Amino acid sequence: MMRSSLPDALAEAGLPKNIAEPYTTGSSAASVSDLTLEQAIGVQVRQLRRRVGITVSELAASAGLSGGMLSKIENGQISPSLASLQVLAAALNVPITTFFSTFEEKRDCSFVKAGTGVVIERRGTKAGHQYALLGHALGGNVIVEPYLITLSKDAAPFAAFQHEGTEFIYMLSGEVLYRHGDQSYHLTAGDALLFDSAAPHGPEKLLVKPMTYLSIITHTREGAA
Repeated sequence: MMRSSLPDALAEAGLPKNIAEPYTTGSSAASVSDLTLEQAIGVQVRQLRRRVGITVSELAASAGLSGGMLSKIENGQISPSLASLQVLAAALNVPITTFFSTFEEKRDCSFVKAGTGVVIERRGTKAGHQYALLGHALGGNVIVEPYLITLSKDAAPFAAFQHEGTEFIYMLSGEVLYRHGDQSYHLTAGDALLFDSAAPHGPEKLLVKPMTYLSIITHTREGAA
């Protein structure tokens, strides 16, 4: 793995060059010194933007942010919201976790207040199925995606989801007949299901609506050994 010091990148970002003398990229980074998470994210955003050869204005327009907001993010002057990082990741065509890859792994932490999870559109999402992203893995070779899934009263069953990795489901409310491969499982509040998510799966019969359940998907980061 290539290791590189950040003083030059920090200088480009308008930050003191001595703010992170021992700071290196990669999971083997020894320490972060005084570099804050906001500053580390800003450095990553700026480097990724320059890598694809676009200006602050162009990236801001693509992400639906103001130029001033993006400038503050790149300079580590504000703590960007999960929603802002999500649109920036989409605009730069990178996983959201890329922004945290240069931050010291032992300090990894993702905190989401109740009711503030980012509502996203997952591939295959159907009407009445809401996915709220509750956090994000900040580094390492394994991606962890925790979702709070809500199926409203007008939701329809759909048992053909397929994606890489392993999925863990924990029922919080409601009642469902959940299908995985050629088997169906009757889940009520407190029940759990762990399965290989490469097989077709999903809620086959919605017995008691609305319902909520926790879904945690884990899979290997692309390119990881």
